[in-house]
Amino acid sequence: RDPDKNFKTVRTNQEVAYVLRKHIDYRDETRLKLLERLKEIRATVKNQDFSSSHEVIGSSLLLVHDQPLEGGAARANVWMIDFGKTTPLNGDKALDHRTPWQEGNQEDGYLFGLDNLVDLFENLNDIQAPEGLEDDQPAVG
Repeated sequence: RDPDKNFKTVRTNQEVAYVLRKHIDYRDETRLKLLERLKEIRATVKNQDFSSSHEVIGSSLLLVHDQPLEGGAARANVWMIDFGKTTPLNGDKALDHRTPWQEGNQEDGYLFGLDNLVDLFENLNDIQAPEGLEDDQPAVG
């Protein structure tokens, strides 16, 4: 099975890394720009009062990049989207978005997920392709 053909089959870090490398056309410049933006988003979420007082359910990250024009720099960015189910907490409770979810604690794991995505992008070029699949080409600048 090729995880690049059916995203519903992507289960492991190796498969996620394989798909992401192909998605960014093996361009390290694009990887680094997306990584920088993910770190910015993580710092913003971590340091906002709004974040500690709201449960974020069903939100997504939109990753966008363009092929660089000849001789130009790659363009890449990440945005937080889909806040329709974000709700304020009851009382004076505060979330850290990293504590594992347990019934009733309202932790959503948003920063836990961002931490994992940052780690994945930091190590993207070092994670081997899944067994039976090979990357089309090595990472390029």
